[in-house]
Amino acid sequence: MYARGTMRVNDRGHLEIGGCDAVELAKTYGTPLYVLDEALVRERCRAYRAGFARSYPNAEVLYAGKALLTMAICRIVEEEGLSLDVVSGGELYTARAAGFPMERVYFHGNNKSPDELRFAIEAGIHRVVVDNTYELDLLNQLAGAAGVRMGVLLRITPGIEAHTHTYIQTGQIDSKFGFGLTGGAALQAAERALAAPHLELAGFHCHIGSQIFDVS
Repeated sequence: MYARGTMRVNDRGHLEIGGCDAVELAKTYGTPLYVLDEALVRERCRAYRAGFARSYPNAEVLYAGKALLTMAICRIVEEEGLSLDVVSGGELYTARAAGFPMERVYFHGNNKSPDELRFAIEAGIHRVVVDNTYELDLLNQLAGAAGVRMGVLLRITPGIEAHTHTYIQTGQIDSKFGFGLTGGAALQAAERALAAPHLELAGFHCHIGSQIFDVS
């Protein structure tokens, strides 16, 4: 018998996930089949919250909806006290349909459409993470038309080249994402956001890539 976390290979040589025989699940529901162990998902949510709380008591932990977003996942994330990061109108629609608190939703992404930004404003989400000058100006215009001030974070490219695959590096100087620190683009974006009458600059965001193996 082999076991890891809540998964194991049982006496019949079958994979079990959360106590459910994967072979029997496949027979019942067919394949392809996605199986998640709710207890393990909740355990991971709690581990992140507890880990950050030890050093940063006021930290807010967000679940990245692009990993997997269904209404059931939204409800689990909400019940475990996490906020939610969405990257499309479809993900925002799912979160809203699940009753996820809009004041805990952040809208990410580098190619948001005008319709998606209107939807975000109308839904009353907490923050939009702005990726470029076009989006900054468009969001200010749309928020003004709606008669609201929209809270924003500016995505900053910090000029850090993480040691990971080239396709998933996002923080180097020539990254297509965000406002670069070099050359003054980030400062200009901050000044532009502060001057925008229908935006509230709440902070900054940066991301250096995925699958980082070296913390230095």
